[in-house]
Amino acid sequence: MFYIQIDFNSDEALYMQLRNQIIYGLANDVIHEGDSLPSVRQLADTIGINMHTVNKAYAVLRQEGFVKLDRRRGAVISVDADKMQAVKDLYSDLSVVLAKASCKGVSRSEIHDVVDKILNSYEEEDGQTDAV
Repeated sequence: MFYIQIDFNSDEALYMQLRNQIIYGLANDVIHEGDSLPSVRQLADTIGINMHTVNKAYAVLRQEGFVKLDRRRGAVISVDADKMQAVKDLYSDLSVVLAKASCKGVSRSEIHDVVDKILNSYEEEDGQTDAV
């Protein structure tokens, strides 16, 4: 399993931090399609959080199409291949983020720079060097 970093002083809910760490691990090719995640109890003990918190993170990941729950293997990475839904989710999520940035005076070029840096970091992790 990869290293999961939880900030107990953050305003962000612990289950969302855990969800995000797993998604980052997937995006950075640290975890892969078909990998089993630790059991709820095991991960809760390792990180030092409540089992219900881990269970909630896994449920959100399942709902979002990143994880399948298997009786024998537990939570298994299974990326939903529904690209149309992914684009709709991206639009919805980015709308709020971009509205917040606009309210704070972040320019279009600054937003593009941030997006390019993020996407480039995923490509570098995958060993790709082409610019976006």
